Amino acid sequence: MFVRILNSLEESIIALLLASMTLLVFVEVVMRFGFGVGVMWAQELTLHLSAWLVLFGVSYGIKAGSHIGVDALVRILPSMARRIIGGVAITACLFYTGLFMYGSWVYLAKMYQIGIELDDMPIPKWIAHSILFIGMALMAIRLLILLWGVFTGRNEGFTLADEAKESMHLAEETKASANLSGGTSA
Repeated sequence: MFVRILNSLEESIIALLLASMTLLVFVEVVMRFGFGVGVMWAQELTLHLSAWLVLFGVSYGIKAGSHIGVDALVRILPSMARRIIGGVAITACLFYTGLFMYGSWVYLAKMYQIGIELDDMPIPKWIAHSILFIGMALMAIRLLILLWGVFTGRNEGFTLADEAKESMHLAEETKASANLSGGTSA
């Protein structure tokens, strides 16, 4: 239940951030080049929206298996060795996210105490930068779910994107479509 809610929430927020960022950039370009005026805060908002998008996307990328990694050596090992190495790698990532969460918490606390706002918008900097902590917390949750999968035997480690396999599939599709359209293939 929790994972379904997390998936739905992440997907919705990512879609909203991407749509907002795209619309904001489009309006800004039309206003600047079409009418010679611009919105002063648009660039800063776009920058923060993209940061939020990336840090939500990192967490979602773990779930979707869209991150890339070098696993040629790990793939030739037996299943138990892959699980052990996967568990160690996930634990190292959890340690990293823990350090990052601690550092971002300290940073956000200082920004809150100082009371600084963003340069072009009346938004407290600690609110705009809170994605540092939120993104790492979401990543830690995804890593814990993955680690549980390794312990229970459902996973052997990270699910990584296989770019070589995808490239070969695209090459075969291109070749097949060229043959269907009457073109020649090399």
